[in-house]
Amino acid sequence: MVVTAPSSTNTSILALQRALRFHLEYARRLVGDLSREQMTAVPGPGHENHPAFTIGHLVTGLDMIAQDLGHASDLPAGWDDLFLRRGPADRRLPPTIAPFPSCADLLGEFERQTVRVAESLNEIDNAWLSARSEPWKLSEYLPSNLDGVLFMVCAHQAMHLGQLASWRRAMNLPAAMAQM
Repeated sequence: MVVTAPSSTNTSILALQRALRFHLEYARRLVGDLSREQMTAVPGPGHENHPAFTIGHLVTGLDMIAQDLGHASDLPAGWDDLFLRRGPADRRLPPTIAPFPSCADLLGEFERQTVRVAESLNEIDNAWLSARSEPWKLSEYLPSNLDGVLFMVCAHQAMHLGQLASWRRAMNLPAAMAQM
């Protein structure tokens, strides 16, 4: 993925695009070497968000960002039902046996949605970034559109990629970050 400077050369946009590029590469390192069976393995309590679910969930998060940036949802059929969660209060656990997409399909969609969001960021302006976001659960802490996008790109993605790093340790696999 190539990150180009937006016309406004907004440093916040550039930082978000760099984070998106980094998270995409880190995700590739975290799951690119896994077998189909490993993609849905749950090594124990606390690791129920297996790799297939986690990458798919991050894809739905990217699609949500694209929607916030004014685009229509364009997830593959069925991905919304399989991967989307409605925040920390949604306590559903992902199934371990389901018709999950392959690792290649998951990473391909992660890349497509990442590029879509990164390019869409070039289309926004400072007025949109500083505007108040639509009311949501975390509005008290993240009141502006920029706050919401920063959370979804940086905190949300990093949290779930960290879960995958922990999952790898539980599976006795080498650290993905060491490969970067």
